[in-house]
Amino acid sequence: MKFYPEGKLLNTKRNNELTADASALTRAMETGEILEARAAVCDSRHNLIVDLGCMRGIIPREEGALGIAEGTTRDIAMISRVGKPVCFIINKISDDRHGRPYATLSRRAVQQVCMEQYIENLRCGDVIDGRVTHLEPFGAFVDIGCGIPSLMSIDTMSVSRIAHPSDRFTVGMDIKAVVLRKEPDGRISLSHRELLGTWTENAALFDVGETVTGIVRSVEDYGVFVEIMPNLAGLAERREGIEAGCGASVYIKSIIPERMKIKLVLVDTFARDTPPAPPRYFFTGDHMDRFVYSPCAADKYIETNFVG
Repeated sequence: MKFYPEGKLLNTKRNNELTADASALTRAMETGEILEARAAVCDSRHNLIVDLGCMRGIIPREEGALGIAEGTTRDIAMISRVGKPVCFIINKISDDRHGRPYATLSRRAVQQVCMEQYIENLRCGDVIDGRVTHLEPFGAFVDIGCGIPSLMSIDTMSVSRIAHPSDRFTVGMDIKAVVLRKEPDGRISLSHRELLGTWTENAALFDVGETVTGIVRSVEDYGVFVEIMPNLAGLAERREGIEAGCGASVYIKSIIPERMKIKLVLVDTFARDTPPAPPRYFFTGDHMDRFVYSPCAADKYIETNFVG
């Protein structure tokens, strides 16, 4: 069984067919099909009310997420789903006191199966799909399947340093990630920079003498670091009035692999008003044992070892 971040099933043909009417929902209940619909309300008792189109669905508080009943997951996990897609199986279809049908649903049961059949079998170095759910100064929370969150810390998002995760991602963005660590309590930590290419792969996209655009990432006493790719930045001479975060056009003066250096000449700066672009991935496999960022002849050696 394939497990997806929440929202991936919502508008699929099969999901639409199985939520089309009461008889289709009954078939989905009998087969234990995982479905998705949008949560409309979280009531005062923190039950989620789900709009199934042909009838109302109710996810009781204890069935809202793994750990709710045990107290290890906070109720914000339910409240924050209002207006967003939720996954579930149908436990029962009943009539209310007015004779109207409604479905009792479980999101927790879906997450339990996802944990047992997918997440618990992941290994460090596995490359997986995820969807960014929210951003904090220290990192991004990523749904890696059925609403189960994992943390990607800000320092693992790219080799180029950023001030905030919003410099790299937007909420709702679909991304790839690498399993960095598996904690004893079952939580998974993610990384991203290993998928964005080595220094050599990134530098090969540019030639000396080109003028290209980039983003000023930091302003130091000795110069200005300009990111021209998420895993590649160069150094230009400092100029007054330049701030981190602004756009820049830069002339590529030299590319020095043995020192992992790109020397730039700052041509101009400009305001940036566009969101981060979807990541460009150089690695397309489903597992890596190690990632070596530095060129063979470089003075510095930078590696991520997933086996160790």
